[in-house]
Order: sequence, then C-alpha cells, then structure tokens
Amino acid sequence: MTGVPLLDVKTPAQAANRIMSETLASRALKILHEWVQSESLRKHCYAVADSMKHFAPLSGAADDVDLWEAVGLLHDMDYGRHPNLERSATEGHPFVGVAWLRENGWSEEICRAILSHADYANVSRETPIEKTLYAVDELSSFIIAVALVRPTKSIHDVDARAVKKKMKDKAFARAVNRDDIVRGMPSSAAPRTMSSRLTARANALSLIFFFTARGSTS
Repeated sequence: MTGVPLLDVKTPAQAANRIMSETLASRALKILHEWVQSESLRKHCYAVADSMKHFAPLSGAADDVDLWEAVGLLHDMDYGRHPNLERSATEGHPFVGVAWLRENGWSEEICRAILSHADYANVSRETPIEKTLYAVDELSSFIIAVALVRPTKSIHDVDARAVKKKMKDKAFARAVNRDDIVRGMPSSAAPRTMSSRLTARANALSLIFFFTARGSTS
C-alpha cells in the first residue's frame, strides 16, 4: 500500500500544499476506502466517525473535531484484511493499520487511540478521545443493527427503549459484544444521559447511553 494519492500535482511544493489543505477526516476517508471494500464495515466506520465528531465538542475538544472524526474512520481500517480473530497482542488488527499510519506520518495521538479500542492491545484508555472511541464503537454497530430491523430501516426511528430491549435479546446482533458496550459506558468522556447522533442527518437519540448501561442490570 502507498499513501493517499496526490492527484494533479507537479511539484513537491504543490504536493505539500495539497496535503495541508486536506482535512484529516478527508484523508482518513480515502484511506478507509483504499483498505476496506466491505460496505457493512465502511458503514460501521462512518457511524463511529459521526459519533466521535458529535462528542468531540461535548468532551472539551471543539478544536479537534476533525481529528476525532478521523480516528472514527480509521479505527477499523485493517479489520477486513487482518481481523485478528485470535486477539493476538502483537499481530493483525489494529496493529497492522497503526503500523501503516505511523509509517505514513499520522500522529501518535491518533495511533494510540486506535490501539486503545482493542482490549488485547493492552493500551490503557486515558484521554477523552480514547475513552469515547471505546464507548461508541460497539454501541454504534448495535444501534445500526436495531435500525435495520425497523420497518423503515431508519436511524430516526430508533429510540432508547428499542435499544434497551434488543440489548437483552442475546440472539440479536450476536456479533456485537454487549460486554464492550457496557464496559465502555462509565469510562466514556460523554455523560450517559447525553444524546448521541450516529449519522450526520440523524436527530439526537435521547438517553441512549443511560438506558443501554442500565439495561445490562435491570
């Protein structure tokens, strides 16, 4: 794999200017499309990125919304090629993607956040971006799964009660790790009663974090 292609540039200075003019999220989106061909995995990354974009200013990172969105887009960039189902602490996802990002000049803040969302990477979650990524990762996939079984298949028609009910149904979306969802809630930088937006056009999903966390114990 090579870095993000620079189109229609003729000099190093032009190339540098093009890189500077691109947002981190736009560069991350190109990388995601280069690495990930699965439409479902792409949609998961879009959802996580939008959640990260939403929570950044609410977590005191209003100036870093672009960075937070990029982390959401890139966190599973290598999962399709190197899923690491064995949960190796050194190989496969997310280590392959992070190694590539480091080689291509991406910041350690981004790389560390991506590593921290995998428990087996043994990278403690210390910063708001790391804690929020972990909290919204599995939850985003779960809420999308709930939306897809609604008659309209629309995220607009998903409410906290529907999510809580499906959380208790262990046969539903069994690939989504409920333990990760619940474990992520208390450590999230975002309060559990805060509304969450999973797509750019979706309205707030009131009390999603509150109800999903309580749903595991009630």
